[in-house]
Amino acid sequence: MRNVLTIFRREFVSYFTTPLAYVFIVIFLVMAGMLTFFVGNFFARGQADLQPFFEFHPWLYLVLIPALAMRLWAEERRSGTIELFLTLPIRMTEAVLGKFLAAWCFAGIALALTFPFWLTVNLLGHPDNGVILASYIASWLMAGALLAIGACISAVTKNQVIAFVVTAALAFIFTAAGSPAVLGALQGWAPQWLIDAFARISFVGHFSAITRGVIDLRDVAYFVSVMIAFLFANAILVDLEKAE
Repeated sequence: MRNVLTIFRREFVSYFTTPLAYVFIVIFLVMAGMLTFFVGNFFARGQADLQPFFEFHPWLYLVLIPALAMRLWAEERRSGTIELFLTLPIRMTEAVLGKFLAAWCFAGIALALTFPFWLTVNLLGHPDNGVILASYIASWLMAGALLAIGACISAVTKNQVIAFVVTAALAFIFTAAGSPAVLGALQGWAPQWLIDAFARISFVGHFSAITRGVIDLRDVAYFVSVMIAFLFANAILVDLEKAE
């Protein structure tokens, strides 16, 4: 854990030594506000809840999380510092986990800075704060799953733009897989097992289930499993780079 924490501190501090952190946070807060109040009709609905805020998170993350993840390994490969980084007396799993946790905690800070939305809805009415807390947890878990995908893609390219585009494409597949449009397009010609598979891998489906206020261990396990699978692949890919 000492090596993981060392890498975590190194990576986490690096976010705030460049404008990336501040630009990411500002864009996230502004876009979340615009989608909530203007597109989601927060005030016009007349309901004391944060459903208009959270329902846009999967689609908001499609752009912002790949932008955050694209630099995790691609920048190391581009600048050539990955060779120096890999000579340190650390295990590959420690390096991968440290980088991932730094990015995930940074995403958590950006999410936590939306607390004025929570305060606003409590001033306007009497919301179910348990549901809101569960929704925040679901959003953070989904961000972690998307970051794990982005970290894996970032490990195979030196170009951050390519890492961004490929991560966004994969994120879209995982996000839109269970949407009515996709499932409707499969109806009539695809076997039922394939339709069920698409529904099960959908981030939106598991995210929406938790935002209803019930933290089902199956939904939590799904996001955690995605993180573990892609971080394991991330470690293998970086290890192959080290072997070269």
